[in-house]
Amino acid sequence: MTEPLKTLALIAHDGKKADMIAFALKHQDTLRRYHLIATSTTGKLLIDSANLEVECMLSGPIGGDAQIAAKVAEGKIAAVFFFVDPLGKHPHDPDIQSLLRICNAHNVPLATNPATAAFIISQQAL
Repeated sequence: MTEPLKTLALIAHDGKKADMIAFALKHQDTLRRYHLIATSTTGKLLIDSANLEVECMLSGPIGGDAQIAAKVAEGKIAAVFFFVDPLGKHPHDPDIQSLLRICNAHNVPLATNPATAAFIISQQAL
């Protein structure tokens, strides 16, 4: 019997979506070894640009970040890669902060930039 795939959550603010696509293209083979979930727009971009299978949640501003946070709290996500635009204004910032807090509370690896995400998946610890 094969073990189920571990789940990675992929999220990117609008100003960082190009970075997420570049990351996904560079690490396509590794990412294919995981069940990927993403907020709606990021997920659709990953499907179209990187030809990855991605389960799409709602868009971040209308609850996607909260959906992913709930899955983290339930122990269903191995790591979260959330490429944050530190200079942008985000009306759903409370949801973003909640997701980051829940990752920290549940000791789930959290990468907020491509360098950290690359380090996490290169360790094959997930």
